[in-house]
Parts: sequence; structure tokens; C-alpha cells
Amino acid sequence: MKKVLLIAFAFIMFACKSDKKKSQKEEDSYIIPSTEESGSQSPLQESMARGKELYSGLCSTCHLPTGQGIPGTYPPLDGSNWLTEKREASIHAVKFGLRGEITVNGKTYDNLMPPLGLSDQEVADALNYAMNSWSNNIEDMITAEEVAAVKE
Repeated sequence: MKKVLLIAFAFIMFACKSDKKKSQKEEDSYIIPSTEESGSQSPLQESMARGKELYSGLCSTCHLPTGQGIPGTYPPLDGSNWLTEKREASIHAVKFGLRGEITVNGKTYDNLMPPLGLSDQEVADALNYAMNSWSNNIEDMITAEEVAAVKE
């Protein structure tokens, strides 16, 4: 009987010790999941990645996935002098919407862009994406603070 109790006790001790080591090993080896690119992206690249999602969901319907717009109706963003020359007006348009006539790359557009209800950071992200996609290369990053400073 003593032998059976001793074997049972040894088995229980071994099992408990084994579970503790396994649990501790799992905790020690846990790594926070990340993408290959995280940590290696600049703040502008991170903003553009967020902006690409916003653009795809909200802006591409009118300005198209290529940023070419629809001639005579919605202005292009690709190669747009509006983006390069009218930074504050660009921020204002995305933040508050746009109504009335504008000239982009020498062509007149007169349509309505409704306000999209974006946060200041989302406005910055969407613009950073558009300003650095296709043929655009405006590396001077727009920040949420810059967007917040633009008033209606």
C-alpha cells in the first residue's frame, strides 16, 4: 500500500511540475504579433497605409482607385496641381467638403464633395496617401495638428 501511495504521489508531483514548466515556457515564449514591416516604417508610411484604407473605402468611388478622377465631373488626384499648390484648401476640402467651382490642372470642375465626417488624423492620413501615391510625391507630411488648425 505504501508503495502504491508513493508511486501515486510521485506521479502527481511530476505532473504538476510538468504543467508548471509548460505554462511558464509558453509565457516566456509569447511574442506580440506584428507584421514584417512594423517598426521599420516611417511615420509618413504608417499614415499612408491608414490613408490607403480610407481612400479605398471613401474616395475611390469618385476619384477612382487610380486617382484619375472622372473627366468633367470629379477632378484627378494623380498629378493634381490642387494638391501641390493648395495644401490648406486640400485639407479644408477633405475635412469640411467642397462645393462650387475649382480648377485642377487647367480644367474646371463644379460639383459637390460632401464632408466625410473624418477625424483630423483620418483627414491627414487620407491626404498623405493621395499626396504620395500614383505620380504624386509630396513628402511634407500632413499632421493631425495641421488639420486641426484649419477652420471652416
